[in-house]
Amino acid sequence: MTTHNGDRLTAGYPLLDPLEAVRRPGDPACDVYLTGTVFLDIIFTGLDTVPVRGTESWARGMGSSPGGVANMATALARLGLRTSLAAAFGDDHYGDYCQDALDRGEGIDLSLSRTIPGWHSPVTVSMAYEGERTMVSHGHEAPPPEEPAPSCPPPARAAVASLVPGRGQEWVAEAARRGSRVFADVGWDDTGRWDPADLAELEHCEAFLPNAEEAMRYTRTDCPRAAARALADLVPLAVVTLGSEGAYAVDGRTGETAEVPAISVEALDPTGAGDVFVAGFVTGTLADWPLADRLAFAGLTAALSVQEFGGSLSAPGWVEIAAWWQHARSYDDQPGRALRRYAFLDRLLPAAARPWPLRRAVPTIGFRQA
Repeated sequence: MTTHNGDRLTAGYPLLDPLEAVRRPGDPACDVYLTGTVFLDIIFTGLDTVPVRGTESWARGMGSSPGGVANMATALARLGLRTSLAAAFGDDHYGDYCQDALDRGEGIDLSLSRTIPGWHSPVTVSMAYEGERTMVSHGHEAPPPEEPAPSCPPPARAAVASLVPGRGQEWVAEAARRGSRVFADVGWDDTGRWDPADLAELEHCEAFLPNAEEAMRYTRTDCPRAAARALADLVPLAVVTLGSEGAYAVDGRTGETAEVPAISVEALDPTGAGDVFVAGFVTGTLADWPLADRLAFAGLTAALSVQEFGGSLSAPGWVEIAAWWQHARSYDDQPGRALRRYAFLDRLLPAAARPWPLRRAVPTIGFRQA
């Protein structure tokens, strides 16, 4: 049976292992470890107008999927990385659905996660309109221990951490001490402080990947490239995403810089695109690709994701990437420099046997399997 799971469970398509060339006996069983909150995401698309107070709006499309940290975990797993997630799940139907989708559907290791009796799953409703999104969330903190992460994270090649202003995470330093390469992003600072002291955990990190606005606010600069150079004093590798302009990276150890423009796509829903970008960059870094190739690959995976709705729903696998590359070489809808920039894909990708764009299955709660 064919299922929608990147490549892992797709009939006729073997899972591509991007780290095959660098794997050695005695390596950790886990490629990437991460922890955080899993939401049930309910996504509405095809809205003709922004929802207006006091009216009813109808959406032409709807889907459900695990969200929150599950966006990142799914993106990593679909790129062939052995992914371990520590999270809390409610014992309601939403929690059962999210666990099943991540475990059986995506092959993500949930052995470090826990199910909490009587706790309901956090929920986010996302409305996508003209390439932007509006979200409404509801949830309560899980009862003690509030952090689902074990005090000692498992051995892993890498860990992904989302920095939280004003709240330290001891597991980040412990993961680094145990040999994991830590990749960090950060959320919006609702306090408005944008205090650089909140980035203290970067001393344990390999790379930091904020968006342009976040980077400029933390560094008190008015240029995202200047912000990246300033952040490279705090972390070995600073990567700043520039939205439709692409991304810019500075390697503080070597002084190397790279900038890659974004590819041209029609954006449907940007939910989870930042998570997909980080997953693509982590993949390329662990595989020891050149900096510019890592940046290009991360941007490509993010661009492919915004053409679908949802967070984890939209994360591409190798078959989707191969189908895009086959299409891009056959048609002139991408600039010639983009084709040259992505020529490195030729040595990585399986042959794509399906036309672009691909039709994706849409998981929805409520249906019974035959």
